[in-house]
Amino acid sequence: MSAIAWTAAVSLAAWLWLLLCQGFFWRTDVRLPARREPDAWPSVCVVVPARDEAEVLPASLPSLLAQDYPGRAEVFLVDDGSTDGTGDLARELSRRHGGLPLTVGSPGEPPAGWTGKLWAVRHGIGLARARDPEYLLLTDADIAHTPDSLRGLVAAARTGGFDVVSQMARLRVESTWERLVVPAFVYFFAQLYPFRRIGRKGSRTAAAAGGCVLLRADTAERARIPDAIRHAVIDDVALARAVKGGGGHIWLGLAERVDSVRPYPRLHDLWRMVSRSAYAQLRHSLLLLAGTVAGLALVYLVPPVALVAGLVAGDATAAVLGGAAWLVMTGTYLPMLRYYRQPLWLAPLLPFTAFLYLLMTVDSAVQHYRGRGAAWKGRTYARPDTVPEEG
Repeated sequence: MSAIAWTAAVSLAAWLWLLLCQGFFWRTDVRLPARREPDAWPSVCVVVPARDEAEVLPASLPSLLAQDYPGRAEVFLVDDGSTDGTGDLARELSRRHGGLPLTVGSPGEPPAGWTGKLWAVRHGIGLARARDPEYLLLTDADIAHTPDSLRGLVAAARTGGFDVVSQMARLRVESTWERLVVPAFVYFFAQLYPFRRIGRKGSRTAAAAGGCVLLRADTAERARIPDAIRHAVIDDVALARAVKGGGGHIWLGLAERVDSVRPYPRLHDLWRMVSRSAYAQLRHSLLLLAGTVAGLALVYLVPPVALVAGLVAGDATAAVLGGAAWLVMTGTYLPMLRYYRQPLWLAPLLPFTAFLYLLMTVDSAVQHYRGRGAAWKGRTYARPDTVPEEG
């Protein structure tokens, strides 16, 4: 066989392994687990870190205030140095819509070694502790919940004995670039962190989705959250690892009652969303970066290249192997497109989207070595190797 045929054969073998041996990551049936309503509903405090979120709050905050929850619940929105009137708007929305009690706090600028979101979460948890809640719901300011969302999360946590129940919010998919990039974002995440493995006791796989995390308050205290993960840019995965590392039982799945209202209309917006944390995901390792680039090329780019090159060069073996790998890839992507209610003809375009993610990952590393660190909401975080450790 030719070199391109051998490479296509390796790619096909990789896809067959992913299809059968990577926790069935491509399936989208991991939803909120079986649950029954408790006899007595525990108290819950909802913590919402918010920085310059006036654009999305009118579509998200009223849904939290309107939660149909039988127990005691309260919302704490932490205005993290906003310049667009986020805090005042939150108070106005509370006055206008009523519902659950709302407290708006402000933590001040984060000290060295803290990412802004986690510093805001710490402040919100501190305010919530005065209410002595059994559970904390950590949810982002762009996340809208159906009225029974909190009820379902708590019932699932109590029924399954979970310390963390997290749902991957359904992201907005309306613009052309959102259709190309967003479903793939969740698909790639599930490939890295298969949801079935996360919920399995004894499994080392740990992850959560930061937009919707229900966390037992005593578990947070034992795991020293958020202090123990104060420098984490990918805070949701760090939180899940801290809880699971301490023996906690966690669950993560796709949402049915939780949606993000944040728009990403341009490729630039999506590029920033991915590149701000992609290199942090690789632990700022050039070796892991090289392996990731090579892996993305082998798994996602080789199949269409081998098919086209085989057809042009008359190499039937390369064409068949490349086409077979591309077909398996396309098939694994179809369930995610169905979940996002997108046209299935987008599935064969996954190699193009993967190439974009490859470029975003490389750009994330470039920005890191330019000394810019991770940037979000107008705040740039220092590179990990320049942050002094706290005692």
